[in-house]
This record gives sequence, C-alpha cells and structure tokens, in this order.
Amino acid sequence: MNKYVDTFYDWWKNIDKFILLLILTLFLLGLFFSLASTSLIASDKLNTKSYYFFLKHFAYIILAILILITFSFLNQKIITKFSLILFLVSFLSLLLVPFLGIEVKGSKRWLDLLFLPRFQPVEIVKPFFIVALSFMLTIQNRRLYFKYLLSTLFTVPILMLLVYQPDIGQTLLISMVWLALIFISGINIFVFFTFFFIIGSSVSYLVLFVPKFEYIKIRLFAFLDSSSSNNYQAEKASDAIINGGFFGKGIGEGTLNSRVPEAHTDYIVSVISEEFGAIIVIGILFLYLIFSYRVIQKINFLNEDLSKLILTGCVSLILLQTFIHVGVNIRILPTTGMTLPFLSYGGSSIVSTAILSGLILNLTKRKLN
Repeated sequence: MNKYVDTFYDWWKNIDKFILLLILTLFLLGLFFSLASTSLIASDKLNTKSYYFFLKHFAYIILAILILITFSFLNQKIITKFSLILFLVSFLSLLLVPFLGIEVKGSKRWLDLLFLPRFQPVEIVKPFFIVALSFMLTIQNRRLYFKYLLSTLFTVPILMLLVYQPDIGQTLLISMVWLALIFISGINIFVFFTFFFIIGSSVSYLVLFVPKFEYIKIRLFAFLDSSSSNNYQAEKASDAIINGGFFGKGIGEGTLNSRVPEAHTDYIVSVISEEFGAIIVIGILFLYLIFSYRVIQKINFLNEDLSKLILTGCVSLILLQTFIHVGVNIRILPTTGMTLPFLSYGGSSIVSTAILSGLILNLTKRKLN
C-alpha cells in the first residue's frame, strides 16, 4: 500500500499545513457566502424558503475535500501516471459533448450524468491538461523544438473542441496556461511570441468573422459601448459593488441574486461586495495572493522540472481565472461566464479546483528520506 499511497502519519508530517489551511478556508468561505446570500435571508425575500443552493454547494464541498485529500495522499512517484490516465478519461468526456451535450443559451458545454448533473467536462480536463502538458515539456529530445511541436499538437484538439461548443472564455484560459508553461520551460522568446501572435490572430478571426461566435462580438462591442443594451448583467454587477460600498449593505440585503441569473456563479465577487463590502473582497483576494506566494515559494526549493511545471501551471490557472472573474465583475473585461476558484457555486468548478488543490498539496509535500 505504501508504494502508492502515503500513510496518514507520513501525509500529516510532510503536508504543507499552511497551504492546506488556506485551501480549506477559501472553500469554507465559498460555502458561507452560498448560505448567506442564496439560502437564508435572501431566500426569505424571494419567498422560496429553500436551502437548495446551500445544500447542493455543501455536498460539492464535501466531495471536493475528499478529492483533494485523495490526490494529496497519493505517492508522488505515481501521481503523474494517475493524472495522465485521468486526462484520457476527461478528454473522452469532452469528445462526447458535441454528440451528447446539453445546449443552454446557444452553447453546448455540459453532459448530464447521473452522479453529476450539468457536468462540464472542460473543468475536469484543465488540471490534468496541466500535468500532461508539463510531462511533454520535460521530455528530453535532441530535436530542439520537438517538445513544443508535440505540445501544440496536444493542445490544439482541446481548443478546437472548446471553440466548437463555443466557449471562448475557457479557450482563452487554456491558451494562456499553455503559453505560460512553454514560456517557463525555457523556449526562445522569438518562438514564444510567434505562438502568442498565432493564437491571438486565430481568436480574433473567430470572434470577428465566424457567425458561430457572434455572441462574443456582441459582448465585446457592448463592453466597449457603455450605452449598449447588452450590458445589463455587467451594469447590475458593477452597481452592486458600488451600492455595497466599503462595508456592505448587510447579510441578505443584496439584490443582485434576484436581478441577474447565475449571479452566485459568474458574479460572486459582486454578490459578496454588495452584502459584505469591498473590504471583505480585498481580504479574499489577499488570501489568493498569500496562497499563490506560498506555492511559488515552494517551487523554488524543488529540483524536479516536472513538479515545478505542474505547480506553476496550477497556480497560473487559479490566478488567471481569478483575474478574469474579478475583471468581469468590475468591468475591466468583457463578460466571459468564468467562475471564481474555491468560492463560486457550481459542481464542475468546485471539483476542478479540488483536483488542482490536491495536486498542489501533493507536490509541495516535504520529500521523504
């Protein structure tokens, strides 16, 4: 058993308890805001008398804790092999979306599974994509750019599947993580900017000239034109932040949840700011920065390139997704429908974050002698 899984004593002795505490704190904060904003006082105001969102969120948090502990318990020698197998499984589920997916508001991004209704495969692909990509970028080959060509051939099919859904937000997120990892791996700067230019040009062409992405162009132009009628959700979210002020209107006093669909998912920062104030949001963002700093600090002490790349990819994904979510909420970025890691309501997002957290906890453990 010890060949594959650490004993509890070894796990507790070697785990970074500070990172574990930060992860659990962020997950529990998300659960608290779900309770406060969608289930108690707010539900009374909406005359629903329902704890539906909170109970569902609570179930996903329990599942998330089990997942992150499982991944952190695995022996570091087999975590990569295990993740590569799970990448294949998750990629196959992404392949099923065009055929069996559920279409919502013109996008087909979800599978309806018995144990995970409205399951979004790309969320599970993301953490294992980081592991698989990191593995490719550490391949030793005499051909100078072989690993970068291989990583391109590996990434493009995923991007094409996301483009087909369409999901331009996740397409950009995975593209940025890919670019971040090949940059960190030591690629020539000229080749890197060539990659960057090709991706940027491809996305621009899709948005501007392909009819399937008309909704992205509408959102982009609405973002640039503040008088546009397509800015309703963004305007209500920014109004909620303004109305909340520095200290907030009080628990359950916010109105964003009743005015914007899925506010507890796509606009959770605005929901929190309206009810609890900008000071709480600043404190939460500070926790993200402390968490990222702690992981980056750990990377500096690692000697293995693969572990360094995986941790860099995990932190990059969390920070990029956080930046995009907050940017949309404060209207410095167009609407993307991006969740906030740890805090947003949504089963697929919570499970994805739990896998990332488990990988981080595993690879930041002290090495056994």
